[in-house]
Order: sequence, then structure tokens, then C-alpha cells
Amino acid sequence: MLELDRPQPEGASLDVATFGEAMLLLVADRPGPLEDTPGFHKRTAGAETNVAIGLARLGLKVGWASRLGADSMGRYLLATMQREGIDCSKVVSDPAQRTGLMLKGRTSDGSDPPIEYHRAGSAASRMGPADVDETWLRSARHLHATGVFAAVSASTLEAAKKSVRVMRDAGRSVSFDPNLRPTLWASTEQMRHEVNGLAAQADWVLPGLEEGRLLTGEATPEAVARFYRQLGARLVVVKLGPEGAYFDGEAGCGHVEGFRVDKVVDTVGAGDGFAVGVVSALLEGRSVPEAVKRGTWIGARAVQVLGDTEGLPSHAELEAAGL
Repeated sequence: MLELDRPQPEGASLDVATFGEAMLLLVADRPGPLEDTPGFHKRTAGAETNVAIGLARLGLKVGWASRLGADSMGRYLLATMQREGIDCSKVVSDPAQRTGLMLKGRTSDGSDPPIEYHRAGSAASRMGPADVDETWLRSARHLHATGVFAAVSASTLEAAKKSVRVMRDAGRSVSFDPNLRPTLWASTEQMRHEVNGLAAQADWVLPGLEEGRLLTGEATPEAVARFYRQLGARLVVVKLGPEGAYFDGEAGCGHVEGFRVDKVVDTVGAGDGFAVGVVSALLEGRSVPEAVKRGTWIGARAVQVLGDTEGLPSHAELEAAGL
């Protein structure tokens, strides 16, 4: 049995469950300031839903819990997730609230695009511990959590904590991507405390290097990984962008090279694609180096497309790549 394998929980009907906010994404049709953009393309956005879509495309049974407004944006998002084969039975359409909106510009030099969020007071921000259906959650063998949902509001933070606690108590595995949104937190100190507290309850922690530096005060990938390993993580994978990733786990540590990309179109969503690769491979029982290689490949695909999910591969594409 590989170091991260766990037996399939008896009665598990889902492979992965996740909680998080989905937003309508409007992507500019040309580079330039958002205020000068004449047209936009409609997409979906959300760290957790990006991962859910990616895992579902690879054949995993995925469930997503959230709240949406009973508006056109919410109906579009729900229909999109259902078409991807995601279990949306725990998604509530709230007629008293609205769905979040995200505007994303375009760049021509590979730099991060300008982004505007319009999510304050959204339906998803009203989620709390009561929205965590423990029976449904325990029907999954794995929980993927991120720092985004925890940051949206005080009540979503408590929901995030409860979801992790329920899965830990049930003996399920948990992956955690810090996916920092500093502007959503009251202070950097609070962000560090809460995000590191969630990471301490996870089996697999997936920070980017700059995130790790901010959260831990450490400078190197090795030191960042060591920090989270000492908190109790069984595996830490530190994302290094084009340089690949560094991993530190129970079977050892190492570095996996990144995949060459001729042109970077949009960097948003690359970390979510990386998580799709790592989590899917580990749940298949692959080795850590194989999982990290798959993560770097999907992350490289993600930066070559305009939206957050167009680069997420099908199972056939993954097999064709030998991953």
C-alpha cells in the first residue's frame, strides 16, 4: 500500500466533497483596462468549483455544497456544474440573496490580469456551520478545502472548520490549498492564524511559495514544507510556478520539474489545476512524485487558456499524456 493510501470507507458514495462559492466570471475579450473593455465572455469562477470540475472530468465522483442566488447567474452556474456531472444536491438557491460576480481582464505579456470581485453579501457568504450536512459529507472519502471559502465571511470560516473537523473525526483524508485572498481578511495576522489552523488539520497541504513565505515566515520551499509537516501534514507540496514543485512527505522529499509553456495566456486557475492533478493521482494510489508531475502538467495547461477551467483535461487526455 502506498504511503497515502487509505481503504475506501464503507458506504462512501462520493470520492471528493468540497464547499465553496461559485461566481459568474466575465472575461474581457481583449487586453486593456477593464473600464475600456467593450465585451466579455461568460465563464464560471471559484477555487473549489474549479477543482470540482477538474476532478469530475477525470472520472471522480464529486459533490459540491454552496448557496447561489435564485437569479440568472445562479441558474447558469448550477446548470454548468450539473453538466460536468457534479453532485449539486447540497447547493441551495436562495431567492433572498444574489450570486457573486467576478470581472477579469486580459493581458498580452503573461502577467496576472486585473480582477474585480463583486461578492460582498453574496448568497454563499451567508453559509455557516448549519449548511454542513454531516451525513452527506461523510459519504465522501476525501474533502478538498481552500482558504478562499474560509475567508469569505465569519460564518463560512466556521463552516470550513466544521467540514474539516467532521472529516477528520470520520477518518477521511483532507487536502488544503491556502489560496490566499488577503483583502478578505481583517488582518494579515488573522489570516495567518486561521489558514494555518486549517492547514494543521489537513493531510495534504498545497501552498504556493509566496503564500508559504507569508504564512510561515520561512524563505525556502524546504523550510515552508517543514513548517507544515511539523504541524502534522502527511504531505506538503510547495508550488514553484514554472520551476515545478517541491514535495515533502512520509516517504521522502524531492523536486519535480515544471512543464515548458510557449505562451502564458492567463495565470488565474493554475493552482486549482495543480490541485486537481495532485489530489486525483493520490486518490488513485499513485506515488507522490507521479501525483506532483500530474499537478504540474495540468497547471501548465491552465495558464495557456483564457478561462479557469478550459485547460482542465478529460481522462482520455490525461491517459494520452501518459499521466
